Amino acid sequence: MEQMIHQASLYGSDQEFLEMAVPFVRDGLANGEPVLVTTTSGNLELLGEALGEDATRVDHAETAYYGRRTAQRATAFTRYWRRNSGHRRVRILAEPVWQGKSTRDVLAWKRMESGLNVLLDDTGIWMICPYDTRAVGAGIAEDALRTHPSVSADGRTARPSATYADPLDFIGRCDAAPLAAPPAGSVSAPLDEINDVRRFVAAEARRRGLTEESASLLAVAAHEAARYLGTPLTAGMWEDFGAVVCDLRRPGKAISDPLAGFRPPGPIERAEDGLWLARQVCDHVDVRSDATGCTIRLQTAGPRLQTG
Repeated sequence: MEQMIHQASLYGSDQEFLEMAVPFVRDGLANGEPVLVTTTSGNLELLGEALGEDATRVDHAETAYYGRRTAQRATAFTRYWRRNSGHRRVRILAEPVWQGKSTRDVLAWKRMESGLNVLLDDTGIWMICPYDTRAVGAGIAEDALRTHPSVSADGRTARPSATYADPLDFIGRCDAAPLAAPPAGSVSAPLDEINDVRRFVAAEARRRGLTEESASLLAVAAHEAARYLGTPLTAGMWEDFGAVVCDLRRPGKAISDPLAGFRPPGPIERAEDGLWLARQVCDHVDVRSDATGCTIRLQTAGPRLQTG
């Protein structure tokens, strides 16, 4: 098996995108390697026209729908490798969507880009992540060079990124800010049993206007996160602008792995599998440990955003 390669490619025109993407894809096809392209609909059209009949041999998806949440996207990459792990090399062209994201979402996606260096380290994936400098801000482009060990402009050669940061250091900086304190009006309860977490969260979520389905999903996510965190703990609930938030706090506990819950379950059950499920269900999952204990904060869309 080949070593994992994770590269950024900064481009400023359609032509520059194709000068990187076409050789990368064609070389993979020529070598009999599985190739996945997940990029914007416009770039998919450009690439499809450039590849001609070869485009039918490429797995592809519009990137906005290929893992809406960071843990979903990391899982999708891992599972694509698992499905094709009989090959020494698997190629993925993976362009994140940055436009329209909140500051919090941008930070989460930068964090994931850095985390992929750890999460996919034991695979034979060669991944190039394109960044359109016409659309992304300067800070995003600069951090692309910190989250990718190397840079490629032609889809073949690479130069080391001079500003590449150790993933754990980069993620640590992303998580440096403490979580905001629960607002006035939040409700909390000390809970000794895991099943009590599920009942408390479901009842409070319904009371805050979530549909039965959404309340149940949040309750399941909290139950699974609590299994990972352990009891006794204190659960808190409140409604934020456009969101319902659940805090799980356990004194004296620390979670040292900043990528816990990003690795999809395998044949052997692991303690972090519950946190992985919570990351699939919730819009945001934040984990913070300090000298006094650990907090897992779950957030899902509030009742005013429910469409079902």
